[in-house]
Amino acid sequence: MTSAPSPNLPFSPAAERNREAIFDVLDRVLPARCRVLEIASGTGQHAEHFALARPGWRWQPSDGDASALPGIAARCATLANVAAPLHLDVLAQPWPAALGVHDAVYCANMLHISPWRTCAALMNGAAQCLAADGVLLIYGPFIVDGEPLAASNSAFDASLRSRDAEWGLRLLSDVAAEARAVGLQLAERIAMPANNLTLVFRRG
Repeated sequence: MTSAPSPNLPFSPAAERNREAIFDVLDRVLPARCRVLEIASGTGQHAEHFALARPGWRWQPSDGDASALPGIAARCATLANVAAPLHLDVLAQPWPAALGVHDAVYCANMLHISPWRTCAALMNGAAQCLAADGVLLIYGPFIVDGEPLAASNSAFDASLRSRDAEWGLRLLSDVAAEARAVGLQLAERIAMPANNLTLVFRRG
C-alpha cells in the first residue's frame, strides 16, 4: 500500500518511514468507518497516506503552525475524505466547539518537540472532543521507568534539549498521569520500529 509521491510539497523523511507501521496500528484499533482528528499534521503525509488507504476514515488534519496548512491542503486536495486543514493551537483551551465530536484523536511526534504543558493541553482537548467510546493515539519516542533507554533515543533527547530547554523525550508515566487527570486511561502500549511507541488511551 503506497501513495503517489507529491512533488514540490514539504516532505518529512521520518513521516515517510514510519507511516506503514503506524497505519498497521490504526487499522487494527480503528473501525472501518470513523472520524479522526489529527493534531500537528505537519507535512500532511500521514493524513494523505492513511485517508487514501481507508476511504471510510473521515480525516481532519490540523496544525499549530498556520504556514503548514497550504501544504497539507495541497497534498490532500484529491481526497474526498480529508477535510480542509485547521489551524489549531493545542494550548488555546478550550478547543473550538466547532471541531465537533471525533471517534479518534491522533498525534504523532509532537510531545518531544514542544513545551511539556502541551501534553496536558492535548489530553484536555482530546477529552473534550472524543466520543464516549473514542480513542486517543499518540506516537513517538518515550522514556519508560525501569527500562533502559536506547542509545539513539538518549542522543536524540540530548540533541532536543540542546536546541530548546523545553523540549525532550517525555516520561511515559508522566504522560499517562496527564491522561488520567482528564479521565483517559492508557489501554495499550505498542512497540514500534526505531525505538518508538504508540500509546492508546481510552476513557476510564
